[in-house]
Amino acid sequence: MSNYQGDDAEYMEDVDDEMEEDDLDEDFRGDDMAASDSDVDEFDYSNNKIADTSADQARKGKDIQGIPWDRLSITREKYRQTRLEQYKNYENVPNSGESSGKDCMATQKGALFYDFWRNTRSIKSSILHFQLRNLVWATSKHDVYLMSQYLVSHYSTLTSGKHEVLNVQGHVSPSEKHPGSLLEGFTKTQVSTLAVRDKFLVAGGFQGELICKHLDRPGVSYCSRTTYDDNAITNAIEIYNKPSGALHFTASNNDCGVRDFDMERYQLVNHFRFPWPVNHTSLSPDGKLLTIVGDNPEGLLVEPNTGKTLATLSGHLDFSFASAWHPDGFTFSTGNQDKTCRVWDIRNLSKSVAVLRGNLGAIRSIRYTSDGKYMAMAEPADFVHVYDVSNGYETEQEIDFFGEISGISFSPDTEALFIGVWDRTYGSLIEYSRRHNYSYLDSYL
Repeated sequence: MSNYQGDDAEYMEDVDDEMEEDDLDEDFRGDDMAASDSDVDEFDYSNNKIADTSADQARKGKDIQGIPWDRLSITREKYRQTRLEQYKNYENVPNSGESSGKDCMATQKGALFYDFWRNTRSIKSSILHFQLRNLVWATSKHDVYLMSQYLVSHYSTLTSGKHEVLNVQGHVSPSEKHPGSLLEGFTKTQVSTLAVRDKFLVAGGFQGELICKHLDRPGVSYCSRTTYDDNAITNAIEIYNKPSGALHFTASNNDCGVRDFDMERYQLVNHFRFPWPVNHTSLSPDGKLLTIVGDNPEGLLVEPNTGKTLATLSGHLDFSFASAWHPDGFTFSTGNQDKTCRVWDIRNLSKSVAVLRGNLGAIRSIRYTSDGKYMAMAEPADFVHVYDVSNGYETEQEIDFFGEISGISFSPDTEALFIGVWDRTYGSLIEYSRRHNYSYLDSYL
C-alpha cells in the first residue's frame, strides 16, 4: 500500500482535499446550495442536528441519510451521476480500472436480501488511511465496534447507546505483564486497522503498533511493535482460533511481513516475509490455507505454518487490499484497485470463478455471511454490493448512499449488515436487516 509519509503524503493531501470537495456538506453548501431556496438554512449542518432515519421513515419516502433533496437545487439522480463521473479511483497501475472491465460478468441488479433498518447519525466512524477500510466489526446483531478518530467505540443497537472501549489519543500501556509485551506502551497511536471477534480486540497502527484488549477485562492486555522500519504501517488484522481452540491473530504489514501471534501465550510464533508489502490475509475455515494479497497484481496461496507458496493467483491488474473465504473452504475472493472482486476455487486456480465489478473504485472490503449465502463487497465510497452466492453471484443488491466507507460487517448470525460512513456532515452507521420469506405463514391467512 502507499506509504503514509514521503511522496505519497502529497496524494493523501490531494485525497483529503478531494474528499472535502466531495463531502456532501461542501457540495450542498457550494454553488448548488447558493442557488437553492433560502429555507435550507433551517438545517444546522455545523451542529449536526439532522435526525436519525428509521425503516418506517424510509418507507414513507425520507432519504435514508436524511439528505433534504427537496430543499436543494440538485436532485439525487443528478448528484449520483456527478459522483460517478468525477470520483477519482486511486490506481497504482495506470488505467487498471478501465482495462479490467472485459472480464467482468453481467449481474442482475435489483435484488433485496437485506432491508434498510436504521441510519444512526450519532455514530461517526472515521478513516485515517484512504486505502485501509476495515474499521467496523459486529460481534452480534446488537453490538458493533468502530473507530472514531482516536476512540474505539462500542455501539448497542438495543439501547442506541455507545461507550468508549479504547482511547489511544493519550498514552496506552498494558495492564498485564507478558514476555515480549512493550510495557512502556504507546502515545497517540494512529490506528490504521482494527479487528474484533467475540471478546477480543486488536488495533494496528501506522508505526507498526499492535494493541490487544480482552473486552471482558479492564485495561489493555498486550502491546507490541512489529517493526521499527519507516515503512511500518499495519495494514490488516485477522483474529482466529486454532483447531485446539487457542486464540491467535495475524498481522499484515507494509514491511512485507506477515506475523502470527499466539494470544494464549502472548508471543509471536511465526514471521513470514514476501517480495512486496502485504495488505491483507485471510485464513481458510480449516486453517490449512492462507491467502496473501498486497502491492502486486498477483496474489498468493500459502501454507500458514511454514509460509510456503502453494499457488499464485493471476488475473487482477493492480494492487489488492481485501480477501475473504467462503465458509465451504473451497472458494475465496480477492478485492483489487482495478475495481474488481475475483472469486477463486482452490480446486482450479487457473482462472477466476467470477469477476465482479464496482461502480466507482477499488474493492476495499469483502465479507461473507457465516452461512455462506451472501457475499458483500465495499467500494471506497457510495456503494456496497451484496451477492447471492448460491445463485453463482449472478444476482445482487446494490446499496447506494453517499460518503466514504470505513468498513462493513455482517453480524455472526447473518441477521444484520453494518456499514460505516465517513462524512463530516452525513457520517453515520447504517444498519440493514436480513430479509426473510416466511411463506409457511401464508397457510394461516
